[in-house]
Amino acid sequence: MQKEIINSTNLLDKDGNLCVKGYAKKNIIKYNKENLKTSKLLLKEWDYYYIGNDNYGLALTIADNGYMGLLSISFLDFKNKKEITKSDMILFPLGKTRHPTSSSFGDLSMQTKNGYAMFKNDGKSRTIFGNFNNFDEDKKIEFNIELSEEPSESITMVTPFTKEKRFYYNQKINCLKAQGFFAIGNKKYLFDKKDSLAVLDWGRGVWTYKNTWYWGSLSCYINNKTFGFNIGYGFGDTSSATENVIFYDGKAHKINDIDFGIPNKDKEDKFLEQWKITSSDKRLELTFKPLFVRHAFTNAFVICSLQNQVFGYFSGKAILDDKTEIEFENKLGFAEKVFNKW
Repeated sequence: MQKEIINSTNLLDKDGNLCVKGYAKKNIIKYNKENLKTSKLLLKEWDYYYIGNDNYGLALTIADNGYMGLLSISFLDFKNKKEITKSDMILFPLGKTRHPTSSSFGDLSMQTKNGYAMFKNDGKSRTIFGNFNNFDEDKKIEFNIELSEEPSESITMVTPFTKEKRFYYNQKINCLKAQGFFAIGNKKYLFDKKDSLAVLDWGRGVWTYKNTWYWGSLSCYINNKTFGFNIGYGFGDTSSATENVIFYDGKAHKINDIDFGIPNKDKEDKFLEQWKITSSDKRLELTFKPLFVRHAFTNAFVICSLQNQVFGYFSGKAILDDKTEIEFENKLGFAEKVFNKW
């Protein structure tokens, strides 16, 4: 069952329970966090941007997870199959980051010991700028990127958990056009709208403590039109809707359940072997050839996070709502498996 939300609504009622559950293709669900009835320690809010082309990518996160805040920056070098990630944590931000209550407008920034990032959004375009010291040995990274021409449709999910007053509210916006640069020391990397696209992962919610999620994303050009998908599963009650969707030329085409088909031998995931990703309705059938894994492990007191974000090439076919079939080969994106206790 795929329950589409088509009318504007609040997310939470006066008792802190969800007013709706399901998915929407437009940003029509108001995140009225003043109605939350849980501790600030349990609230998780983040903005994650990935900007990339066929040669390199940049990922940036500003997160406020109650008892832990995070500024994280990753450089992905696809030609040399390597990555650099640097992060700073802050303790007990408890909402002081003031994450916007809408993905459509509002600014967000974070200053840490080593870095600074600002995500500006005036409702028309987004500007991402900042820096991080000692990013690559003693070299600083600096970045200034504009994202524009937001597609008319995206995917917004309202996912409940079985535990009362626990929920995940998330929007993924694929195929934002990117223009700008980042520099590591004296080496400069350019983004151009002709070949560089971005995805925003905008998350808000009160989760249960222990979770595993799977997420995959692609934003690219096919026949001079934007194409991509958002796929994922693994946590929460998704009986009302999945987050799986195909994007083409600004429109969203909803699909059903997905399976990542991660190779596994002797109870161990083999992330660098070829994956076979399929949807239950056969509208998205993919092979995924990994390039490298961005692996991160954090184990600090009550917080534990094991991340395996795999970058590589998607090939396969997608079937749109009108039965149009799109075939593609070696389009660069990512898929991940993440385990968290937080």
